[in-house]
Amino acid sequence: MIALLLRDLRLAVRAGGGFGLALAFFTILAVLTPFAVGPETPLLARIAPGVLWLGALLACLLSLDRLLALDAADGTLELLAVAPLPLEGAVAAKAAAHWIVTGLPLALLAPVLGVLLSLPGQGAWVLTLSLGIGTPALSFIGAFGAALTAGVQRGGLLMALIVLPLYVPTLIFGAEAAGRAARGADPATPLMLLGAVSLGCVALMPLAAAAALRVNLR
Repeated sequence: MIALLLRDLRLAVRAGGGFGLALAFFTILAVLTPFAVGPETPLLARIAPGVLWLGALLACLLSLDRLLALDAADGTLELLAVAPLPLEGAVAAKAAAHWIVTGLPLALLAPVLGVLLSLPGQGAWVLTLSLGIGTPALSFIGAFGAALTAGVQRGGLLMALIVLPLYVPTLIFGAEAAGRAARGADPATPLMLLGAVSLGCVALMPLAAAAALRVNLR
């Protein structure tokens, strides 16, 4: 499982496409938001948590089509299905690699972009924490969507339609936690709910994704 994780990390770094595109999209969204809504500091501070969380969600979505599509195209999925490692473990390793190269950099970049949107310091810290807690759910839900559309020609739109409704609880709790911290309120409750969502996704989504892959590979 660790070998598969390291393989996917090396491929992601060498290819660079999805990883760089996600960060570029996230940065561009944050930079352009003040031009779209105006430079008023109170307004930017109020909308910053929602904008940055939505940007992180969409940035993760951009790279999901590469999660399993390349392996389905070159026959790697068939080899993984008959490998000693359970297919659930392979899916979990791929989702973890996606989070390391996409979700984790987005979480680390968020405080810098929060400055552009006049996000208070406490809100920026909780925003980073919420993204660190919540983005694993995005990657593991995305792995389920990628498994459902593996082998489908141009299945990116279909995958987006599948995973976006499942992303809604993560988006709500993540943005609410950062928003509460920015207003000086206690963000503990939405952070705990966000952690529960992520733990549930990490535990259940590899099972669902492996079942979907087995159906697709028959």
